[in-house]
Amino acid sequence: MSEEKYSDTIDWDEYWDGADEEVREDTGPSAILALEPCVEFIETMLPDGPDAYADVGCGPGDLAFEVSTHYPDATVVGYDSAVAVLEENRERAREVDSDVTFEQAVLPEFDPDRQFDIVSCLFTLGYVADIERALETLYEAVKPGGYLIVHYYNRFAQAHYSSIAESPDEYLDEDSAWNPETFADRFELVVEGENLLSYERIHDVLGTWPQSLFSVADDAEPYPAHRYEPLVYVPK
Repeated sequence: MSEEKYSDTIDWDEYWDGADEEVREDTGPSAILALEPCVEFIETMLPDGPDAYADVGCGPGDLAFEVSTHYPDATVVGYDSAVAVLEENRERAREVDSDVTFEQAVLPEFDPDRQFDIVSCLFTLGYVADIERALETLYEAVKPGGYLIVHYYNRFAQAHYSSIAESPDEYLDEDSAWNPETFADRFELVVEGENLLSYERIHDVLGTWPQSLFSVADDAEPYPAHRYEPLVYVPK
């Protein structure tokens, strides 16, 4: 994400440049927490599969590759702001002979000049200050009859993350996905409450009520932090 819009959180180009496999796994929670429910959601809501799917803030691209594997005829595009991770994902696509494409996008602006049956944005909005604008542009990219899937942080997450930021060494050990020394800076927007969401706020911005993804993907196990970090879909 660009230095201009993300200087208060993470310089993602710097973060991904030379990132090893451990870093890729730590910054790809979609593969562990959201891949199964998202795929089940698509299977339930679009039995014939999507014609087009976009994952915005795709990171290592795990979800985009998984959707493409399930639906080889679908147009699947992964968007991220970091050139380094986009180049790595493109190389992976060539190695596995995948049709997934990867393009650059920097939230809160998102103008892909096309629409998708499903747009997902997972574990990304916590780094975006103008979250209402991000929601609007993501939703604009959804076809009528399609769905926006988002993960976000709420007021419970703010309280929890504030406690961690105050005493990171008490919460984060060597096995944690987050570095205790950089946690407070990384989640500054969440801790300060600048970009929290709720069902009501999403409705106010988009004019449609979100619903828990797990109300549809009921075979998938909700991840432990779902109460703090909901995973929802918004129909269009």
